[in-house]
Amino acid sequence: MSRIKIDLPKKFIYSTEIPIRITDINYGGHLGNDSLLSIIHEARVRFLNHLGYSESNVEGSGIIMIDAGIQYKSEAFYGDQLMIDVAVTDFTGIGCDFVFRMTNNNSGKEIAVAKTGIVFFDYEKRKTVPVPAEFKKKIEVLN
Repeated sequence: MSRIKIDLPKKFIYSTEIPIRITDINYGGHLGNDSLLSIIHEARVRFLNHLGYSESNVEGSGIIMIDAGIQYKSEAFYGDQLMIDVAVTDFTGIGCDFVFRMTNNNSGKEIAVAKTGIVFFDYEKRKTVPVPAEFKKKIEVLN
């Protein structure tokens, strides 16, 4: 099986700091993979809120995650402060990718990089919809 390779963008357009909680630690004594995905979710929500959106309302459309990939780089432990940098890339007609870089604020070590594919979704009609033009425009201005 080939390994996941996530290419990082030249520029990240948002950053947020998230502490690792005791509930994020697994039996190995470090940040668990399930918790890492949860932290990515929190960073995405904060980013959308920063732009004036929520996951259920981006210019009248919701979003839904269609895939996720994570490359682990080093361990993180309880009490570490993670800086999560966010970028939005690879627009299609109905979606885009959110790219994340997680760095330990204390050590400067890169903890992980991740990418999640999202599509815009009409939850009432239960179908995908086009990328809202205003959202795409906001991202292009930030890039």
